[in-house]
Amino acid sequence: MGTLTDDLRAREPDVELRETHISRVFLGAREVLKIKKPVDLGFLDFSSLERRRAACTAEVELNRRLAPDVYLGVVPITRDRDGRHAVDGAGEVVEYAVHMRRLPDEWRADLRLERGALTGDQLRLVMDQLAAFHERARADEFTARFGAPEHIAVNLRENFEQAGARARALLDAQSEREIEARQLGFLERAHDLLARRVAGGRVRDGHGDLRLEHVYINDDGDVHIIDCIEFNDRFRYGDVCADIAFLSMDLAMHGRVDLAELALARYAEVSGDFELYGLVDFYEGYRAFVRGKIATLTAADDSVSLRERERASALARRYFLLALAAQRAPLVPPRVVAVGGVIATGKSTIAAQLSVAMGAPIVSSDRTRKQLLKVAPTRRIADSSWSGAYSVDFTRRVYEEVSRRAAAVLAAGRPVILDASFRTRAMRAQARELARERGVPFQLVECRAPIEVIRARLVERSRGASVSDGRLEILEDFLAKWEGVDELAPEEHIVLDSAQPLARSLAALRERVPVWPAGRAP
Repeated sequence: MGTLTDDLRAREPDVELRETHISRVFLGAREVLKIKKPVDLGFLDFSSLERRRAACTAEVELNRRLAPDVYLGVVPITRDRDGRHAVDGAGEVVEYAVHMRRLPDEWRADLRLERGALTGDQLRLVMDQLAAFHERARADEFTARFGAPEHIAVNLRENFEQAGARARALLDAQSEREIEARQLGFLERAHDLLARRVAGGRVRDGHGDLRLEHVYINDDGDVHIIDCIEFNDRFRYGDVCADIAFLSMDLAMHGRVDLAELALARYAEVSGDFELYGLVDFYEGYRAFVRGKIATLTAADDSVSLRERERASALARRYFLLALAAQRAPLVPPRVVAVGGVIATGKSTIAAQLSVAMGAPIVSSDRTRKQLLKVAPTRRIADSSWSGAYSVDFTRRVYEEVSRRAAAVLAAGRPVILDASFRTRAMRAQARELARERGVPFQLVECRAPIEVIRARLVERSRGASVSDGRLEILEDFLAKWEGVDELAPEEHIVLDSAQPLARSLAALRERVPVWPAGRAP
């Protein structure tokens, strides 16, 4: 299609052609055309013009869910009597192309990562968008079928059949069998967990190919996510964890396990889905094997340059090794860190900073309460003290759910942060017992601040949106109900003056609480 390149250059100069195993992508300064290759790889079939047209249409419709202003439509590629190709020109339609607005390469998350410009704050914005996307994504009886172990096993066995010989050539037969046994064995062991995921509506019409190179973040924090799977619904339908694990696997593949854990922590917090920790290692291994399989296809493609095939072969081996090592140990050992104190003493601020330093998810009583009530996190609940959503019975239910969510994180061998007031000895004992049952250390960080600082913070909080419902009107009542911490050993009790500069508080915590290895904090 050399003459097509000429036509594109007439529209805008410096058109670049990039090829994958399934597409030819023409990139201009302002726009992109993606043409699907006439291939049938088993898991996708673009062998006819009509199939390619349908795939282009599906790609535009599906990707507009996460990048509505990027996907402009489907355009025909024509050929005139002289054999000249053009975009929507005269003559016979010989191809169809997805027409896109080009996003700057410097926004791409993988390239940001390479130059040290992908931050934890940016990843949190990505996870917030993904949580909102999954919340509104299709979830019904049909999509739910793809979360059943027998359907997941179909994908696994297909991967092993399609990549088995190539994987054995790049690893060895024993390692390939170990990956297969581990992944299929997990499905047998996790039957009850997978059933709960289906019943809980966690199996949805997701993205299916959530890699760093498909995530774009500009300097203003706007997020665009492109290139979801359109050619095979069963690769897109699945547990939301399968989407999130693709991104965390890619971060780990790039050597940033710290950012992977931070991304998982943020998604769990905003979605309320802490049970994903029981699945994420499995899905990371599955996604790594899929990427290894895809790389072997490029390595075997004679239409690709020798240099690119060699690079793809080396990349495939790295992915297969990552799949073999998916059950990785955390950088910070599991423990329970409870951050408590009177309202407006800075608990959530300290918990958020600890989350970054430890790569640990936060289980917040405020957010858990709103999620149990099925209301927006910043919706104010102005019930009077100890009534309604803050009654003794409902508060007990909230703390039980906090413990349940935290237990799921600990079971996956990771640390967890609890953000709640822990105003009574019984509440603190419940958190401490959780740690004891799991055989991990427990620490309570008690945040304190002068009363005038607390009042000023509550006044300021009333002027904006907040997940917390703590307010000045209930302060005195709360103080009267506070039970001083006198039951914990000194090594379990850290008192923090949150009126001091935040950097000083964090420095004090780093002396007492295990955090990321030096130089790895995002």
